[in-house]
Amino acid sequence: MSELATLLEQVRLCRLCEPELPFAARPVLQCAANARILIAGQAPGSKVHASGVPFDDASGERLRQWLGVDRQQFYDPGLFAILPMGFCYPGTGKSGDLPPRNECAAAWRRQLLDQLPCIELTLVLGQYAQLWHLDSRKLSLTERVKDWRGGWPEMLPLPHPSPRNNRWLRQNPWFQAEVLPELQARVNQILQQVHDQ
Repeated sequence: MSELATLLEQVRLCRLCEPELPFAARPVLQCAANARILIAGQAPGSKVHASGVPFDDASGERLRQWLGVDRQQFYDPGLFAILPMGFCYPGTGKSGDLPPRNECAAAWRRQLLDQLPCIELTLVLGQYAQLWHLDSRKLSLTERVKDWRGGWPEMLPLPHPSPRNNRWLRQNPWFQAEVLPELQARVNQILQQVHDQ
């Protein structure tokens, strides 16, 4: 068994923060050592917790549209690694889902990322993932996304694709006009390279 396979088995058995969760722990993630694109998200929602499939919800539909890929491509772990900041559904608060639990990233994130040597593009969704991956605490999410060329073409901060962000998307039409065409072209380029190998 490979080092990554052993690590994934350990992650899937993790119960580190289960006492703080609304349901039994069910880590949801996807990765393979040859993955080319990393999706660094927040934490699974209740629907994803129920299905055990990452981004198996409205956020996932929008994200696949942003990327210009279908479900088959998206769920190919040799193409896309999906590693949220928290692997289990954290529960709901007053204004939506709670933030990802801190224990998860502290215990597993660096080890998992070290096992993904082929990543060519990292998509950093939402503020919690951006704070970990970009360490840009002084900037707002909007400022980080506006500065998308700063890490391009290896790293791209994105708003979370949740329907809760419909207002943000309406207020920031430049995102769809400017960022998404570049994102889709880059994803297509990477997938074509994989196909041609």
